[in-house]
Amino acid sequence: MKKQNALIAMLLFIGFAIMSAPAKAETEYTFGVVPQFEPRKLFNIWSPILKELNVRTGLKFKMVGSSEIPEFETDFMGGEFDFAYMNPYHALMASTEQGYVPLVRDNGRKLFGILVAKKDNPISSAAELNNKKIAFPAPNALGAALLMRADLDQIYKIKFKASYVQTHSSVYLNVLLGEVDAGGGVMGTLNGQKPEVRDGLKIIYKTRSMAPHPVVAHPRVPKEHMDLVRNAFLDIGKTEEGAAMLAKIPMKKIGPAEIKEYLELKEWSLDKYFVEN
Repeated sequence: MKKQNALIAMLLFIGFAIMSAPAKAETEYTFGVVPQFEPRKLFNIWSPILKELNVRTGLKFKMVGSSEIPEFETDFMGGEFDFAYMNPYHALMASTEQGYVPLVRDNGRKLFGILVAKKDNPISSAAELNNKKIAFPAPNALGAALLMRADLDQIYKIKFKASYVQTHSSVYLNVLLGEVDAGGGVMGTLNGQKPEVRDGLKIIYKTRSMAPHPVVAHPRVPKEHMDLVRNAFLDIGKTEEGAAMLAKIPMKKIGPAEIKEYLELKEWSLDKYFVEN
């Protein structure tokens, strides 16, 4: 009887311990986002997406904001993000430096830089910008600044005064207000502007095109979790509501991404124009 009572007591103790133990915490990952827009807009775009990823994967994601592109570069080059959304050249750098793996990207379009001027400005081509003032988000914003500066130098061979204003939205506003003669951006961010901003601008030049921004994962993330996130993104894109969320990134037609799609950027001599932080 004593042995039986002892066994019962032990089982009750184990059961109580299990009931009292805290639930196993979700695995939490950091998720960095290149600061194309001002912080509030980025949060409004990505917060519902990360919540949906949480539901679909069982993983938890913490968005890590960067106030400026140079800060974002320092963070991913140091491996600070578990997952991140970044431009193609950043993806190439991140792969080389840290081994980041591209997971998904927009398969419905190509990325290229655009140069905009105020609609009533008589300037109509990049060739007319010699010795003019041009706004860029940051020196290393790929389509909007890095490739654009390369094209202005290599193709048009013009000199200009660069003004770095941190975000694409600030570029468009500076152009609209007449603070600069032109500004560099990309179609996705231009289309994302309020009508009163977008409709007051005109495109005067487009750069070469490339595969768009990917979502990437640091190699410390287990492959099964990378696969969960990739598949969750793809599944989100299959629903009407999910596709609408992704379109705000902008990512119009989501599909898988591979690092080989970004290797051509090595041949464009962009390292000559890249500014180290």
